[in-house]
Amino acid sequence: MGSMSLASLLGSGCRSFIAPVGLVRTLALTHVGLSEQLRSYQHVKVAWFSKKLKKKNKRVACESLKEEVTYPTAASSVYGYPYTRLLPCPSQNGPPRVEHLVVSEGGPVLEYICKKLDLPAQFVADLIHFGAVYYALVCPKPPPTATPEQMRVYKEVTAPSVLKKRDSIKGKTVREAQKTFRITHADQYVEDGTYLRVHVHPKRFPRCYDIDWKSRVIAVTEDFVVLDKPAGTTVGGTTDNIEESCATFTSRALGLSTPLMTTHQIDNCTEGCVVLARTKDYCSVFHGKIREKKVKKLYLALAAAPVPLGTITHYMRPINVAPRLISEDSIERWSLCQLEVMECKKVPWPSSVIEEEYGVEDCGWPSKDYAYECKINLLTGKTHQIRAQLAACGTPLVGDSMYMPAAIAEMENPELNPFGKHKKHYAGENDEEIAVTEWMARHGKEPIVAIGLQACQISWDDGEHSFEARAPWWRESWSSLESDIINMVKSKLYRISTSPLKIVEQ
Repeated sequence: MGSMSLASLLGSGCRSFIAPVGLVRTLALTHVGLSEQLRSYQHVKVAWFSKKLKKKNKRVACESLKEEVTYPTAASSVYGYPYTRLLPCPSQNGPPRVEHLVVSEGGPVLEYICKKLDLPAQFVADLIHFGAVYYALVCPKPPPTATPEQMRVYKEVTAPSVLKKRDSIKGKTVREAQKTFRITHADQYVEDGTYLRVHVHPKRFPRCYDIDWKSRVIAVTEDFVVLDKPAGTTVGGTTDNIEESCATFTSRALGLSTPLMTTHQIDNCTEGCVVLARTKDYCSVFHGKIREKKVKKLYLALAAAPVPLGTITHYMRPINVAPRLISEDSIERWSLCQLEVMECKKVPWPSSVIEEEYGVEDCGWPSKDYAYECKINLLTGKTHQIRAQLAACGTPLVGDSMYMPAAIAEMENPELNPFGKHKKHYAGENDEEIAVTEWMARHGKEPIVAIGLQACQISWDDGEHSFEARAPWWRESWSSLESDIINMVKSKLYRISTSPLKIVEQ
């Protein structure tokens, strides 16, 4: 059988399918950006396996999708993942392993996954606790790339005559039954025909274990908590990991019986103010304030070059994939992006010691003597907006391994950017599509820990509630420099004060 990359399937917005059924993505994840999944699956191949149908008590048994990787036995370790427990947390993330199953024999979900994937019970229990296991009553439709045989099998297992025998989906449309939900209990019963997706290698966030979370709390009220989020952490979790998140660790640090809830997001590599709701009601209230534009956010950005003051306007492509592409000119259906640069001052480039401490990556910027700290009023809140807009101005953020390489490439050859000031005029749509693909390839990977960006202030209700973050990570270099200067001056003054005074007689 032939094979194809998961990235190609995800890029077309489709789900993969194997005989009888196997899926890469499901309907419930349409609210989650595909950018991270696209990058992480670039090197993974999927093998299409031949159909195996068994009739046992008129039930259909389905085979699982297996990636073309040789996996270890339960007692061994791979990519930093010991198949015993998910803790301690590995220092680095390895290639993903996502398994897709259709239950052939009903029973407790933990037992079924252990048996089918040859994984220890405690490891699977940890996966469930991390939120890395999903289920759907009925498998979604395969992608357009599916073969006629695969389509035939799909129709067999989702035939009305098969589905009508399942009491669990009575009263539901097929689309409703195809929605995925997290498995929350290891002993949860799954019946024949249930679809399971198991993220065997969830994305990990080791920095969560290095933070003094209580010291990062700015304010606690009956309705919300304001947190100074550390860089290298996720606000509310990822598709496969809701355990290692700001919401979870802050809840524990404060001893809260009810977990905190996410009201808005900032990038994992960004630090600063986030508001976490203590109740569902306030979560809805804060979402309403955001929709009504009653929430104001100020950012501090550390740019590699001076940024012009005033309002900067671009237009962002309405595709939920990173890198986010923006245009100098207005394009139909592209989203307006505006920010106001209120201040821009020349500051020392972060020291190598501080860069190493915060995992700031060397992206090849030619001059590292000085950086430029800017205060920015975010007028429209789009994903990666500040990062993409400043990079488009030739002033990328320090450490932004995704957007700085593209900015450097455009500096060297301005015509590379098909949406920039010096864009080429293309003979046809095909030429333009090739140019867009090549431009996207000029971007790098998502930063691991920190970039020069902080949500320094958040306020709402006309300033009735206003909160500020601590000094950003890059100012630690300044403190160190100031301390060195002071110590040097003190040392010189001491030497002067202890020097013998010579009196010259005339």
